Formats: sequence, structure tokens, C-alpha cells
Amino acid sequence: MSRRLIAGLASVLMTAALTPVVAHAAPRTTEPKPVARIAKTVKMSALRTDVWVYSPAMKDRIRVSVLTPPGATGPRSTVYMLDGAGNYKDVSDWITKGRAGRFFADKNVNVVLPAGASGTFYTDWKKRDAKLGKPMWETFLTKELPPLVDKRFNGNGRNAIIGLSMGGQAAFALTVRNPAMYTGVASLSGCPPVSGPFNEAYVRSTVGRDGGDATNMWGPFGSAGWRAHDPSHHLDTLRGKNIFLSAGSGAIGPLDLQRRIEPEEGTRDVVTASSSALELGAYRCSLEFAVTLRAARIPYTNGFRLIGTHTWGYWERDLAVAWPTLARGL
Repeated sequence: MSRRLIAGLASVLMTAALTPVVAHAAPRTTEPKPVARIAKTVKMSALRTDVWVYSPAMKDRIRVSVLTPPGATGPRSTVYMLDGAGNYKDVSDWITKGRAGRFFADKNVNVVLPAGASGTFYTDWKKRDAKLGKPMWETFLTKELPPLVDKRFNGNGRNAIIGLSMGGQAAFALTVRNPAMYTGVASLSGCPPVSGPFNEAYVRSTVGRDGGDATNMWGPFGSAGWRAHDPSHHLDTLRGKNIFLSAGSGAIGPLDLQRRIEPEEGTRDVVTASSSALELGAYRCSLEFAVTLRAARIPYTNGFRLIGTHTWGYWERDLAVAWPTLARGL
């Protein structure tokens, strides 16, 4: 072998020996994305089951009551019911005050009643709020919760939604933003349209009473976020829906005189005056929306009352009046 060839081989071997060996790291395993799931289930009665649902959007467990008919067989439709503001409990006011369990006991539907949304308008907030955090209720109610309810409680995918006061506005906002989700929508003493100085002030004061700032919810006054959640700007999504609107004029009636008022609420005169003023605002706003629907030739069922304040005695009766309209699509 020639000296030149031997020298070349030696050079190659030396280079190989001095070249560091690069170890190829194993590919990183990504953490599985969190998914919504039922974390806990408690049978509260023959008709009611409470579930605690872990929500990735909310990063928390949300308690939801589900009413089911006794002895029901086969898939059935679902009614979602939303509270008004001021409910700081972990059970829906529709159960504790509105006697929804008794009303739906003979109806072949599931009834879903989330709790703990006070002051949030059941929407996805744009920014974190110092008091209310960063609620993501729309994502929870329309994306995360329904598949779990349908699977666990034999739902058939047909839904309607009903809300009172704050929940009445939310019911319409959720419907126009998720039109394939609901066949019917009802507002009891709500304020569906949120654009304009009076309507926005009504919403802002509702959020403010629970310590929140509505600018963190939908943005500054008159911004795009408010229009995006105003059903009067998305009327075509409501065509073909079963729609119910109700509110009282604020005039005091017999149910107000019979109403039980707890000492911590204040005197009867103060509580009644406040309820009257709140209902008058909802009445004006709901009538405005009814006129908008009529002008667009969108049918709705009229549940407006000549008397009535912002209190449960009237909403319990309104539920019975609203039901035939919602039931048509279920």
C-alpha cells in the first residue's frame, strides 16, 4: 500500500475519532389537551341529578342541575334555563324559587340549569375582570356542556333556551350566535337588545350590581362586542325559531302584595319600588325588541302583561305561558 494512501486513511480515521457524536433526542410528547368531562354526579331526587362539569374554558368545575322525567324512555329534547343576576348560590334560582322541578315533572324533556353565573350575562368575556374573573359561559354552554348532557341523559340534540332578566338577554345572544343549537328561545323580563345608550346602561348597571365592569365583557361603549351580542343586529338568525317575549309594565299587582319579603331584602315598600323600576326598564326594552321583530316580519309569541314587577311570582306564571311556544320545536 502506498504511503499516500496510508496517510489518507489515517487522516480520515483521525477525523472520525475527533468528531463528537450527536445524540438525537427522542421526540417530545405533548400533554393531552384538557377536555370537558363530568367530574362528579349526585342524585338529588328522583327527578334531579346534579353534575359537576370540568370546563377547560373556565378552568373550573361548574355545577349544573339536570331534571329528567320519571320513567322516560328513548332520546328526548333538552331545555336550557338561565338565571337572572344576583344568584350567588350553587343551585339555580329556577329550582329554589321558580319551582321548575314541579312544572317539568310531567314533560318528556331534560332540563339543564347551570348555577353561578351572576353578573356575567352567560357570555365569553374579552378581558379578565377584577371581581368576576374571565367567564367563558358561551363556550361552556354551547360547546362543552351539550355533548356531555346528551350522552349522560339521553338527549336527542334538539334544544330550546329560556332565561329571565339577565338570562333573557343571554338566551337571545346565545341563539343568534349559535343558531343551529336552539329551535326556540324565550326571554322573561329581559332586555334582548343591548345597543344604544339606554340598553347598554341597563346591562352595565346589571353587571355593576354584581361588582363587575361590562367594559371587560364586551368592550368600550358602543364597540363591536356589543353589536355582536345584540340580537337586533342579527335578525336573520332568528327566522324560523319559536320565539317568546314577556315582561310586565312595572305596575304593582296582587302577587306583589302577597310576596314574602325576607328581612335582609329591606322593607316591603323599598323592595316593591325597586322591583317595579327594574321591570319597567325590561318592559321598555323588550317592547323595543318586539317592534324590531315585527318590522322584520319575524313571528313571536306575545307574553306582555299590563301589571307585574321584577319578581318570581310573575316568572313562574310566564314559564307556563311560554312553554307551548318552545315545545313546538322539541
